[in-house]
Amino acid sequence: MSKRNNWENKQSARDRLRAEREKQAKRDKTRRQLLVGGAIVGVLAIAGGVGYAVTQSGGKSDSAWSAAAKKTLVKPANTAGDNGTEVVVGKKDAKHTLEVFQDMRCPICSVFEQNVGDTINKDVKDGKYKVSYHIGTFLDRNPQIRGDGSKNALSALGAALNVSTEAFSAYNKALYSKANHPEETKDDFAKDDVLLKVAQEVPALKGNAAFEKDVKEGTFDKWALEMSDSFDGHKDVTGTPTLKLDGKKLSVKTAYGEGAPNTADKFSELVAAQLK
Repeated sequence: MSKRNNWENKQSARDRLRAEREKQAKRDKTRRQLLVGGAIVGVLAIAGGVGYAVTQSGGKSDSAWSAAAKKTLVKPANTAGDNGTEVVVGKKDAKHTLEVFQDMRCPICSVFEQNVGDTINKDVKDGKYKVSYHIGTFLDRNPQIRGDGSKNALSALGAALNVSTEAFSAYNKALYSKANHPEETKDDFAKDDVLLKVAQEVPALKGNAAFEKDVKEGTFDKWALEMSDSFDGHKDVTGTPTLKLDGKKLSVKTAYGEGAPNTADKFSELVAAQLK
């Protein structure tokens, strides 16, 4: 289970100070490298008329996400609530609701989806329950890995949800697949081209110009931040994946404490017991 409170609630002031110092040292080093690199390229440009461009590798910068937070909110279709943070898949008249709490960079969420996802999809089609998704981005804030892959993948999921709930579910499954999901320490989902490549596995998204435009332009970046804030509001959720059926957690004992059931049989057993 990926924990979101390990560093947020328990990190000491000394660790935070050290992290800030290391961050400042990296900024100073980067600034020196840019100054030296800029001077060298500038000399070459003057000497030979060579043009150049400095590009940022990986995902968006912190300033880009800060700017996204100030933009007008664009909510994907198929959402509800003031900020579009209610994402429900399944039959509206289903009597029960399964809440799924996840982070797109979470490796255990990936394993859970691979093992239990098909069972959930079948139950949803059968009307046993509907699924309410709560998607966080706390792994982007973990000082040991950092990045923006959780936010970027969530924004892309918003673009898929804007197409249909079916496209959302299929894309979620594809992103969590063994072939596509990166290691927790690798921020591959920060790259739009990676997200768009995975989308080609979803018929409704393959060659979909509107979806591609929304991913590249970050149409749903602010929505992703709103979803993340909503996730953070659930203080009883301390890691991912977390499952709740009609408000009650579905969990099993593991070597690391409580965790989500990671086999389809165990999941179905817990659901059946709770729905009696």
